Amino acid sequence: MLRWKTFRDLFYPRRASTQTWMMLTFALFVGLAVVGIGLYSFFVLRGQVQEAARETLLDEAVRIALLLEAEPDGLSVRALASDIADVSALDMAVARLDTTEGVWRPFLGPINDAFLQLPEVQGARGDGVAFAEREDEDDGEQKLYVALFRPASNLMVRLGQPAPPLYQALQKVQATLAIGMALALLLALIGAWIAARQVTRPLKAISQSAQQINEGALDHSIRVRTRAAEFQDLARNLNQMAGRFRADIHELQRMQRVQNEFIGNVSHEVKNPIFAVFGYLEALGSDRLPTEQRKRYAQKGLANLQRLNNLFGDLIEIAKLEYREDLIRPERFDLQDLISEVSEMLEPKAEDKGLDLLWENPALDVFADRNRIRQVLTNLIDNAIAYSDEGSVRCRMRRHRDKARVEVVDTGRGISEEHLDRVFERFYRVDAARSRAQGGTGLGLAIVKQILQAHGEMIQVESTKGRGTRFWFELPLAETAEIPAMGDGVAEVPTPAPTAS
Repeated sequence: MLRWKTFRDLFYPRRASTQTWMMLTFALFVGLAVVGIGLYSFFVLRGQVQEAARETLLDEAVRIALLLEAEPDGLSVRALASDIADVSALDMAVARLDTTEGVWRPFLGPINDAFLQLPEVQGARGDGVAFAEREDEDDGEQKLYVALFRPASNLMVRLGQPAPPLYQALQKVQATLAIGMALALLLALIGAWIAARQVTRPLKAISQSAQQINEGALDHSIRVRTRAAEFQDLARNLNQMAGRFRADIHELQRMQRVQNEFIGNVSHEVKNPIFAVFGYLEALGSDRLPTEQRKRYAQKGLANLQRLNNLFGDLIEIAKLEYREDLIRPERFDLQDLISEVSEMLEPKAEDKGLDLLWENPALDVFADRNRIRQVLTNLIDNAIAYSDEGSVRCRMRRHRDKARVEVVDTGRGISEEHLDRVFERFYRVDAARSRAQGGTGLGLAIVKQILQAHGEMIQVESTKGRGTRFWFELPLAETAEIPAMGDGVAEVPTPAPTAS
């Protein structure tokens, strides 16, 4: 068992290069073909030719024996045998066993003890027919012998002839074939080495590049010099996969930074009102605090608690929208009717700041989640009022191609260009101090973005510092939208009260 394992591991190692395996495979299968052809040539084909030569020589011996048995006396047999030997060029010997005296009477050829000891003669005396093949002692030529003994006439006929031309040609073919098979095996191994090199070279390049990527060189790309389409496709697919991995890793790194910033912002936003409530409650515990001041502290404590409640409500809202626990339930409704509803609710706040709130638009039906779009409009209009000190805030709506475009335009302070790309980030404030003073959580625009993304739409913004800001988004028209049957893949979930950032 141990020797077999050693032999197996020697010729079939547990781990070896692709080039080694390809050469071993070529050597195995080509070697088996060479051995098979050699065995067939040396044994099967040679045996068939040899058998045909023996049959021919035996037929000749039988024919001669029949002719000799037809002769009336020994002199006639000797004369006929001599004539046949002269014309046939066969090495022929003829004798008859004299049963009365137990000796062989020669008719042709040297019949002596050496003749009687020949293997073919000995075999014929026992079996009737025997063959032998050996070199002639005189000329060294390979000869085929047959001995035929006829018990009825006690006649022994022994014939010998050189190996037939086909037999000699076969021997030459076998020698040529052996050389050819050896060359074929050698060429197969050389071809296997070349083919394996063409396979392993790009594989090594791909392996080295993959190792560099694994070691952290994410910007490294795989390059192979080969004309094989499979390796070109493999390198291209691996590069595409590595590119996606790089993008995913960069996105994860960005998300980690955003998460760390988010956690820090949440911690900061939660601590401030908690500390404020703690201070106000501690002050309210004093017996010497005047009634008016006690009332003011209680109001401020409640305001901070309300701010904290709004903050957690907005965080829960964003989590639902982001993880799609709260699915959008679209329906057909009049968008202008919803704009009027939201604007009438916020009109007192605009009047308190001396702003004109405008919302007159023609009726237009859209297909969306009415409660969620109400939340979007409330946040956008409330933001516009909060950051405008004079002028007007207008919510206008019009048909744009196959959708309805909604715009909220104000004449407020505007947003600097460097802030435009970040206004939809969570807790991002252009004017942090003023936003907190107005009770905002810094999550209103982030919620707007999440709601519109759930509808498959985007929120856009443009602004000029000191001249105002314009937010706009689009919704599908009811007449062009595919309206599913009620209950198809939607869930009705209570919508929390809208908040403004």
